[in-house]
Amino acid sequence: MMDNDKVIFISGIDTDAGKSYATGFLAKRLMEDGKRVVTQKFVQTGCRDYSEDIELHRRIMGIDPLPEDLNHTTAPVIFTYPASAQLAAAMDGREIDLTAIDRATERLSSRFDTVLIEGAGGLMVPLTDDFLTIDYIATRRLPVALVTNSRLGSINHTILSLEAIKSRGIRLHSVIYNTHFDSTDPTIAADTRGFIERYIGRHFPEAFMTDIPSLNATDTSR
Repeated sequence: MMDNDKVIFISGIDTDAGKSYATGFLAKRLMEDGKRVVTQKFVQTGCRDYSEDIELHRRIMGIDPLPEDLNHTTAPVIFTYPASAQLAAAMDGREIDLTAIDRATERLSSRFDTVLIEGAGGLMVPLTDDFLTIDYIATRRLPVALVTNSRLGSINHTILSLEAIKSRGIRLHSVIYNTHFDSTDPTIAADTRGFIERYIGRHFPEAFMTDIPSLNATDTSR
């Protein structure tokens, strides 16, 4: 059985929120705290034989590929077409094997202290016509870490995502604020971060907000 206390699902307010970088950075922080942590890609699209997102996680973490990467446990479902999971599966003539994802997470949670599952796109990305990513999260009772940023429109996207999380009875673990875009307009950035933090404090007092630095401020780039 999947140990839900060890698993965190990392989603974003949209496709380019910075999930891959946030996942790798959070994993690195947990490693520095002495945790045995591994990342998993929920559904990888736009790749053939390996997951580019898992590869990025390992670079940020500063470690070599794991045995679980080489045998595809950390990326059990890979599609070649760079699109939403549902469309990518259709283009490859395959179905999304949720059982394979579940089994992979179970194996990882039995070997590591923490499993960070990076989603594909946002919460409402479809897996089938009537089953969305958020439905998978809810049925597996996984907590969510939501990645946001300061781009114009992020407040709207963030609040919509948080409302969806609350409506499904999902536990919000944290909001990860990606500072990568802050230099575009520092005024908007400060207002966006402040508004989101106040909103979380009122509506999700059990959750916390954390910042990750800009890619440009690190020695790791994609």
